[in-house]
Amino acid sequence: MLLNLLGCAGNPLIVKGQLEQAQQQQVALGRQNQELQTRIAALDQDNRRLQSLLAQSQQRAEVLEQQLALVREQLASVTSQLARVQQEKEAAEQKSQALTASLHRQPITFTPNSSLLRTLPQFTDSDLRVRRDGDVIRIAIPADRLFEGESAVVRPDGLSVLAQVASEIARLYPRQRIAIEGHVDPDSPQTHLWRNSMHLSTAWAIAVYETLLQQRILKAEQLFLVGHAQHHPLAPNNTDSGRRINRRVEFVIYPETIN
Repeated sequence: MLLNLLGCAGNPLIVKGQLEQAQQQQVALGRQNQELQTRIAALDQDNRRLQSLLAQSQQRAEVLEQQLALVREQLASVTSQLARVQQEKEAAEQKSQALTASLHRQPITFTPNSSLLRTLPQFTDSDLRVRRDGDVIRIAIPADRLFEGESAVVRPDGLSVLAQVASEIARLYPRQRIAIEGHVDPDSPQTHLWRNSMHLSTAWAIAVYETLLQQRILKAEQLFLVGHAQHHPLAPNNTDSGRRINRRVEFVIYPETIN
């Protein structure tokens, strides 16, 4: 056997064949190694891309969670406001019914006063519009000077406006009959808080009436209230300025006086 091995080792052809076979195997292993390196690089790139996508998804999830929390807070706030306005609405309707019943139970006599139109109230506030209307004098106050949106609660700065108007009326017409009229535009109400525009206009008149009673500048027996809805506009309703003029509360001073 030793002689056979020595014989193979001494044969140049056999040695050359073995060498070529070894070289081919080395080349094949090199190719395999290169393919593995290429696959490893591709997998590493895919991994980095997936990590980036995961980080972006986590950021989006955090943003969405923050937005969801904000929406929940806003929803809770709106729900609370709706509940409060609903209570105001119900209270205004009850007061309107009670006031209407009271007016029916207590008839009032009137004494005409033809000298009423000789003097008009004077205001420095340009939003307060004074005009003659037949035998009466009207003082119009834009609703947005008194109320926030379709609320029927007089704003704090609206209290001073009403006190100013009431003081001027008390100075010039201490015994005249005075109507408090609520007016809205055709688009009101824009929420479900009021059944219709008549309810909203009446609620505004009630809120002003009650504020005047609390201020005690005018006598309670001088006052009565009316809701006119959108039926007596002063300006076209096709512009914002026109709708603002029409959304108003008016003091109507009558020639009649109380006894």
